[in-house]
Amino acid sequence: MKIICIGRNYSEHAKELNNPVPEKPIFFMKPDTAIVNNNDPVYYPEHSNDLHYEVEIVIKICKKGKHISEKFASGYYQEIGIGIDFTARDVQAECKKKGLPWEIAKAFDQSAPVSSFINKDKLNNSKSINFSLSINGIEKQVGNTEDMIFSFNNIIAYVSKFVTLKEGDLIFTGTPSGVGSVSIDDHFQAFIEGDCMLDFVVK
Repeated sequence: MKIICIGRNYSEHAKELNNPVPEKPIFFMKPDTAIVNNNDPVYYPEHSNDLHYEVEIVIKICKKGKHISEKFASGYYQEIGIGIDFTARDVQAECKKKGLPWEIAKAFDQSAPVSSFINKDKLNNSKSINFSLSINGIEKQVGNTEDMIFSFNNIIAYVSKFVTLKEGDLIFTGTPSGVGSVSIDDHFQAFIEGDCMLDFVVK
């Protein structure tokens, strides 16, 4: 399986990082070694001094597809979860400055803790999902998927033009504004519609 991450999919987040709002989905990948399951702790990476959090709704692909039409895209995912896209912001900035790829800032081990998944049919409205992140009991990010620049179906249709999607693949769909730095011993709790889905500590 693979992890596909969508960048700059909430306009306010793009603005807070002084990035232009994209006209097409921007995506990058993380390897499966980035995943942290079961609320296991995440260890602060040794190669960064400025780790940032980004909370994101995650969709799980349920069948293989290539060149998927947007009108059929909703049939390619059935489950929804929440995850954190950890970013070594200092490393990313240095790579960007030199015009280099920045996988080492995004794709390192344990950079993608993810919750268990729920069936989208259990949500009142799978097109309008409220989600949030609290750190040490303080709310840091609040989002609703209605505010995404590119919807789940847009993302699936676009990405599948270039990359075959397979059962079990995860798509991190972008983060709202409010990203910030991480400290050792921070306690993360991520919520979908008020239910705590992800609960772990950084060590």
